[in-house]
Amino acid sequence: MKIALIGYGKMGKAIETIAMERGHSISARISQTNHHELENALENADCAIEFTKPDAAVTNIQKALASGTPIVVGTTGWNDSLDSVSGMVKNKNGSLLHASNFSVGVNLFFAINEKLAKLMTSQPTYKATLEEIHHIHKLDEPSGTAISLASQISDNHPHYSTWHLGTEYKASSLPIEAKRINETPGTHSVSYSSSIDTISIKHEAHNRTGFATGAVLAAEWLVDKKGIFTMKDVLGI
Repeated sequence: MKIALIGYGKMGKAIETIAMERGHSISARISQTNHHELENALENADCAIEFTKPDAAVTNIQKALASGTPIVVGTTGWNDSLDSVSGMVKNKNGSLLHASNFSVGVNLFFAINEKLAKLMTSQPTYKATLEEIHHIHKLDEPSGTAISLASQISDNHPHYSTWHLGTEYKASSLPIEAKRINETPGTHSVSYSSSIDTISIKHEAHNRTGFATGAVLAAEWLVDKKGIFTMKDVLGI
């Protein structure tokens, strides 16, 4: 499979390594310096994998849909545009797979988080909190993964209808503490605390390999499909 990389920073280079190990070729490496070559790159690719910035993601998706190229999007922070992008995918009969996190381990963590939230609905003495830690270069805060975890909790726990950035408790709102420390790849923790004890679940990434591997697996899965998908579809969970 010929893969066009849109975004050639640390994640793009990690994806390149995994893709080539799995027998794929990189047909284009698009960065800020050669972004004008994007349309041509998409025309010559079997699939695109996009890790850029929130303000660039939607435009990159539009161009991929216009060229008929399936696109895997790992950029976070653009979900306010998800409804309009979904409409574009339908109108163009296109292929889009997006995820707040492509790590297989994180997506298993999502399943555990959802189950725990359901279990805790009958335990009103416990208050939920969420913490995420990332590298100092990460642009969005909180992380897309943290927002996904918070959304799962609010969807499954009646005491939480929204989330807020910070550590203070607010009625019906889940606090998310976001930290930016050195080159931390990504750590997410969900805790339920009472006066008696604390129950916590945690996922800690050791490097970018898990994210890169998941993105390539997603591209392999997406290339012959039409519609809008997430990693739940890839992993069948």
